[in-house]
Amino acid sequence: MRADLRLTAQPPVGWARLAGVVAAELPLAEIDGVWTFRPLRHEQREFGTAVLSRVDGDRRRIYTARYTLQIHGKERGKFAAALEEVGSGPIEALAELLDLAHKRLDDDEPPEAVSVADWFALSIDGAPQPG
Repeated sequence: MRADLRLTAQPPVGWARLAGVVAAELPLAEIDGVWTFRPLRHEQREFGTAVLSRVDGDRRRIYTARYTLQIHGKERGKFAAALEEVGSGPIEALAELLDLAHKRLDDDEPPEAVSVADWFALSIDGAPQPG
């Protein structure tokens, strides 16, 4: 049975660390959307995926950000993250680009929209936070 680990009053540590990685890699002022999939727990790890939309000039870029967090065992706290651009198109193509990203991720449940400011406010590890 999966527990619902969406962003709540006390979000999973993995989201905060992932937000820090993204904040260090992308210009926060250009990010205009964040969507999260339900984190999954398997064996001793938690896996999370977020989709981000970035307006870069006259183009919209879509990224997936993923993390793996060791939640039990000797390596508890070990964290790995990856950020990948998965699509781009005209600014007005947001719905189509998100649909393509969702299909590519092959997740049965659609992602949940999260406020950009709230998601990056989670950021830890000394990464910049939007003001």
